[in-house]
Amino acid sequence: MIVSNVDLFDPQATMDSDFSPGGVDSDFGFAFNNSNFSDRVLRIEIVSDLPETKSDGEGCSTIADWARNRKRRREDIRKETAVDVVEQREEQILNCNMPDTDDGVTYENQDEEPVAMIEELPADLESNLNQQGDEGTHSNDSSWNMDCSTVLRVKTIHISSPILAAKSPFFYKLFSNGMRESEQRHVTLRIHASEEAALMELLNFMYSNSISTTTPTALLDVLMAADKFEVASCMRYCSKLLRNLPMTCESALLYLDLPSSVLMGDAVQPLTDAAKEFLAARYKDITKFQEEVLNLPLAGIEAVLSSDDLQIASEDAVYDFVLKWVRTHYPKQEDRRDILATRLGRLIRFPYMTCRKLKKVLSCNDFKPELASKVVLESLFFKAETPYRQRALAAEEANATYRRFVERAYKYRPVKVVEFELPRQQCVVYLDLKREECTNLFPAGRVYSQAFHLGGQGFFLSAHCNMDQQSSFNCFGLFLGMQEKGSVTFAVDYEFAARSKPTEEYVSKYKGNYTFTGGKAVGYRNLFGIHWTAFTAEDSVYFINGILHLRAELTIRQ
Repeated sequence: MIVSNVDLFDPQATMDSDFSPGGVDSDFGFAFNNSNFSDRVLRIEIVSDLPETKSDGEGCSTIADWARNRKRRREDIRKETAVDVVEQREEQILNCNMPDTDDGVTYENQDEEPVAMIEELPADLESNLNQQGDEGTHSNDSSWNMDCSTVLRVKTIHISSPILAAKSPFFYKLFSNGMRESEQRHVTLRIHASEEAALMELLNFMYSNSISTTTPTALLDVLMAADKFEVASCMRYCSKLLRNLPMTCESALLYLDLPSSVLMGDAVQPLTDAAKEFLAARYKDITKFQEEVLNLPLAGIEAVLSSDDLQIASEDAVYDFVLKWVRTHYPKQEDRRDILATRLGRLIRFPYMTCRKLKKVLSCNDFKPELASKVVLESLFFKAETPYRQRALAAEEANATYRRFVERAYKYRPVKVVEFELPRQQCVVYLDLKREECTNLFPAGRVYSQAFHLGGQGFFLSAHCNMDQQSSFNCFGLFLGMQEKGSVTFAVDYEFAARSKPTEEYVSKYKGNYTFTGGKAVGYRNLFGIHWTAFTAEDSVYFINGILHLRAELTIRQ
């Protein structure tokens, strides 16, 4: 196999041109632990786990067991401050944990205890160091003594350094660091007993591109080992196998909570994407699972709120739900402000909120004042844009993480409202419906608009698929209703209009007047005076680029 323009000694290049699982040229399974095809010996020192911990996969029949056991183990590891015995010797020490790099600051990966890599020394020098080690046992370093006494067993494996280096930047750096120890034939790796099975699977994968285990918990162990030793191809392989297993809310939340290094993030991205899609589909209707969604952790609620297909009344309802969630999980106002500013605030699509609700954002103490002003101003500018420009802004965000200009599948359709106070209280309401939305109304469906206000009273529009007055055929109807609120009555003049070809201007279709009381609606059963099939036909004059443009003008009668 000839590979052009690739530096075979560049670990990043080998990572990017990884041997693909199942590739004929990449199966070196015959060489695994075979002295005839190996240039080094890997000596694995297996030390006991921390108290009350066990192998992540051992005894864990479910994802929940695995997560609880691993969380306990992480907490116990953080409490340990043991100094590795190898720090007492003049030997090579490498930390196998990939550093996280956020905001330019390097953090220690605390999910796993540092694993020491030791190159074996010549016998005469090792003997001398052993004497120093014996003297060291009389020191006050109790953790050093504990670490020495907890080696359970040693496993020796023949390895090929080129194969391991080609698969893993970690091993590449180990074997090519230019120090004298990198030329030694024996390499010692120290791990916990809970990591033994996963490490053996990982080493076998690096030769054969295959994994024998199939259970979710064991695959997660191998995935974690692959992350630690920077084997991106194994991470992708485990990710693929896990995606093929049945997804549950429990497993999806765990996948979103998996620790992974910045370098290896792309390898597990398909798995986390699948977890997000599962949660978004599972909780598509927030109101139906309100209590469950309120109990979701931050990663879970982010997955749900990122969806365009969220079935909710309006973006106003999304805003109210986010505030309810954040007040439940973050009792301190300072914490709420931070989480809204950095995480959840970006998932609220403020441009699709009503102006009345945007006013409340400005006075909400859970938002930092500068953030509240920014999102409200941005929303008002968006509302003032032409429909073409609004669609262009939404298209620009089609593949963005935060899609604030993309409209969701709201139960109540958004409207645009122009209000007048003088010379009379009046408002003009614009409602756009897609062709597929209208088609789905057949045979007796209806779709409602978001509420709008006139004279302090809430109104709404509703589009119907009706039978005509003689019940002989289906037709399109438009109605105006007033939200129920006490015994208030309103006398209103109203007019319905729609754009039509070829002029594409609004043409009046119906005028009337009505004295509203709470919960009442008025309108016209057959707005266009034609059959439903003619209304939805491909050559219909009422759909312009697939959109039905409706307008309602309301005036309070003196």
